[in-house]
Amino acid sequence: MYAVVGCSDCSALWIVEGRPDTTGCPRCETRHQFGNLKQFVTTEDEDHAREVRASMLANRSGHGDAFAEVESFAELDDYVDDAGMTDDEYLDRSGVDTDEVEGVTERVSRSSRSLGKREAVETALRELDEPSEREVKAFAAEHDVGEAYVERTLEKFVRAGKLTATADGYRLL
Repeated sequence: MYAVVGCSDCSALWIVEGRPDTTGCPRCETRHQFGNLKQFVTTEDEDHAREVRASMLANRSGHGDAFAEVESFAELDDYVDDAGMTDDEYLDRSGVDTDEVEGVTERVSRSSRSLGKREAVETALRELDEPSEREVKAFAAEHDVGEAYVERTLEKFVRAGKLTATADGYRLL
């Protein structure tokens, strides 16, 4: 259940999921007993609750006519995506070569991927499909992590039940 509620102190409107004992106003941060709040609408559909809240806010600000032109709140994202220009169009019109930017971004993300020792081992286990100890060591070596550390960490993960060793390699649990 979703409820559109209003603050008795500052008149803010927000959506509350479920039936909590208390809830806080996102604007003035006043705590309210949920049962004492004015519930403008209660519904099982989150999009419907969002639409009601947005309509109420639009009417308060005098933009109710503009809001009425939008078919539904869920379709508003599609409208926003179609409005204006894309990031690439903006950069292109600003004189920036987007292909060059993409190439630089890719090179920087590959070269600056700095991981800590434990994070390198965990990332290898997450990103590689059933990685062997050799593959995990190779991945970790790219991040300046020694083989002895990898071996100890893999053993700790297995003992802790975070990892299982199979004939094909390791698998996170």
